[in-house]
Amino acid sequence: MPPARGDREARREDVSEAVWRTLAAQGFGGLTLRAVAAEMDVSTGMLMHYFPTKRALVAHALDVLEKRTAERPRRGSPTEGLAALRAALLDILPLTEDDTARNRVWVSSWDLALADGELGSGQAERYARMRSAIRPHIEAARDRGEVPAATDADQLAASAVAFTHGLVVQALFDPERFPESVQISLMDGFLSALACDGPTASARTARPAPARGAARRSGVAVDTRAGHGPGSEPGDH
Repeated sequence: MPPARGDREARREDVSEAVWRTLAAQGFGGLTLRAVAAEMDVSTGMLMHYFPTKRALVAHALDVLEKRTAERPRRGSPTEGLAALRAALLDILPLTEDDTARNRVWVSSWDLALADGELGSGQAERYARMRSAIRPHIEAARDRGEVPAATDADQLAASAVAFTHGLVVQALFDPERFPESVQISLMDGFLSALACDGPTASARTARPAPARGAARRSGVAVDTRAGHGPGSEPGDH
């Protein structure tokens, strides 16, 4: 006799929690039906009622990760425009232990997604949602005169996401060179380059001034001048 709908929903939630714990401990490389079953202390056969294949398990894991990411604590933003954009982008960076762990899991999923067309399409859709989420902040900045009136909001949203995830990857691989203070300094430099000159650039009063030249934070020197940033080799994003 199949379980009642409420029981099945509760069991699926238990499965999702076990999937998350397995991801947090082992990443996508260690995500297997056997590992999740062991985390739940159940048989692999029982788990296969929910995920008949490894691919189905991975697809669900990506959904769980996106949900966890969406539900994470976020910074409050006192104003619209560039200040709100700054808060949204800082929320993506690995500035805390939880955010670092979550970003590690995301990055570990890329290999699987690149090898599977359907999973890859799902990742592309997630990036599209990310760009859509920050687009209103860019439009507000444009309306407030904080960025040039000719700014293409879609293009700038893509640039902002590309910059932020490029910084995520560098911080994950080289955390000593990219501690919290350096990540924030680089983000502020990126946003400063977007802002209009003159008194209308009110967002400058809503965020710290970006570092100029060589910024020395937490004992780590980062030269933020064009062409002199960390990892600024030809071909880097």
